[in-house]
Amino acid sequence: MEVLIRKFKITDYEEVINLWQLCQLPLKPQGRDSRGQLEQQIKLDQVIFLVAEKEGKITGTVLATHDGRKGWINRLAVHPDARRQGLGTQLVKRAEEELEKRGLSLLAALIEEDNTASRQLFARLGYEPHPEIIYFSKKRFPEA
Repeated sequence: MEVLIRKFKITDYEEVINLWQLCQLPLKPQGRDSRGQLEQQIKLDQVIFLVAEKEGKITGTVLATHDGRKGWINRLAVHPDARRQGLGTQLVKRAEEELEKRGLSLLAALIEEDNTASRQLFARLGYEPHPEIIYFSKKRFPEA
């Protein structure tokens, strides 16, 4: 059976959170990853949240956003049983297509330093690391 890549629906929430936990993505379930926050985010034009579904089960996710000049690819997750089959590549390419449809020609991905698999995937897809860039963040509250 083929994989269907489609838009995230809020009814996918529990299954997506379970996948993110299984994939050990850092979660903020009381903040940006809460059901309410994700429900608000998917209504925004600059948010592209896709899931991969196979046989009725969500096996992957990617969340892409943009600020009008740069596209960001985040929350790439592939179920361990579905890895090494090209699903991560399919999700990234689909996110890239959606961002490019919106006129974005500069794309970036934020990847945690110890996430070797994602770093290798993005390198294979033509992304270049920028070790001279240091990421700063400011949170209104710890779960943001």
